[in-house]
Amino acid sequence: MSSAVKIRRIPASETYAVRQPVLRPGRPLLECIFEGDLSPETLHLGYFFDEDLKGVASFMKKQNPMFFQPFQYQLRGMAVLPNFKGKGIGAALLKAGEAELQKLDASVFLWFNARNYAVGFYKKFGYQTKGTEFEVPGVCPHIVMFQQLGEEEIIDHETFIPHK
Repeated sequence: MSSAVKIRRIPASETYAVRQPVLRPGRPLLECIFEGDLSPETLHLGYFFDEDLKGVASFMKKQNPMFFQPFQYQLRGMAVLPNFKGKGIGAALLKAGEAELQKLDASVFLWFNARNYAVGFYKKFGYQTKGTEFEVPGVCPHIVMFQQLGEEEIIDHETFIPHK
C-alpha cells in the first residue's frame, strides 16, 4: 500500500494547527493568526501525507518598502511538524507556492522575514538576505530574504513532492 502525498490549497483556519506548535509553541492560538490571512489574494498551501496535514505555507500579496518591484508577495507561516522535518516538505511547499504565484505573474517578487536559523535552507533555493537581523519579540531573530522569480524558473511543483 503506497502513501498518498498532496499539496493543495487550504483555508487559513487549517494552517493554525501546524503554525502553533512550530512557530508559537505554548503560546495562544491567536498569535498564529496573521494579518492578511483572510485576504482573497492570499494563498495557503497544505502538505498532506495520507490526508494528514504535516506542513503549511502562506503567500500574501504585500509590498515591502525595502523593494521596488511592482508585484510582491510575502511568504508567512511556513511550518512543518517536528516529526516530519528534513523530509523535503518545506522545499515542496516553497516550490509549489512559487509555481502558483508565477501563474499570477511570471516575474513575481517573493520576500519574507526568515528566522535566522532557516537562512541556510532558503539560500539553497536562491534566496538572498537584505539588511541586518532584527528581533521579533518573543520569537527569535529574523532577517529579510528575497528572490525575483522569473519565467525561466517556473517549475511544476509536482516534481518536488517527495514520494516517501
